[in-house]
Amino acid sequence: MSVHSADHEPASRRTARPDALHRLRRVGHHALRLATITIILAIALTAMGFFRFTDTIADLKAAAVPSDVDAIVALTGGYQRIDQALALLEDGVGERLLISGVNPTTSGAALRRATGTKSATFDCCVDIGYEALDTIGNANETAAWIREHDYSRILVVTNNYHMPRSLLELQQASPDVTFIAHPVSHSDLKTDAWLTDPMALRTLLVEYAKYSLARLRNWSGAKTASGLRADAAGREPVAAGLH
Repeated sequence: MSVHSADHEPASRRTARPDALHRLRRVGHHALRLATITIILAIALTAMGFFRFTDTIADLKAAAVPSDVDAIVALTGGYQRIDQALALLEDGVGERLLISGVNPTTSGAALRRATGTKSATFDCCVDIGYEALDTIGNANETAAWIREHDYSRILVVTNNYHMPRSLLELQQASPDVTFIAHPVSHSDLKTDAWLTDPMALRTLLVEYAKYSLARLRNWSGAKTASGLRADAAGREPVAAGLH
């Protein structure tokens, strides 16, 4: 008569446990390798996209302005943008200038003093927009101004790094209008000097992220806020004018 101990498991069960652990480790190893490859590819593609973005910006130059420009829009973010837009207006480019996204606490008189522009230029041909909170707001504020004046060809004055996203949003808000870039440049991106400038590098990285998100949003058709103070405050927008 043979005796079997109740404490001993069949050999097949004892073998199954190491096999299951081995399969689990193998699956985990493959998943980790796949995640590592995915992260490396994502970093590589992001880096390639970023340097392609900076190359595009570096190639943006303020070329000769076409003679058939209807008007100018300057997107706020520094007086240098406004100075160049006002200089173009005084040189006879376009019939009006919209300065979009001005802080409500900044008056037309303050802008005149800061830019040293003649009062006559402001009084006749400059509109100040106080509604825009961001680049989307700039585009929507500009779209309303364009409809009011029935313009079709607009010269856009903003920083070179801000130009790709500005044109994207402007075209989205006014698809039947032709927008012509007139970039303002602060640094030469044709050299590698900006790579050692933390401020320039941070600005370009942030702008590239915003531009990428804007493209993704437009591609997906996702809705977003209007970027206008009126909508944020639940009131009617105020038309751009001299204040």
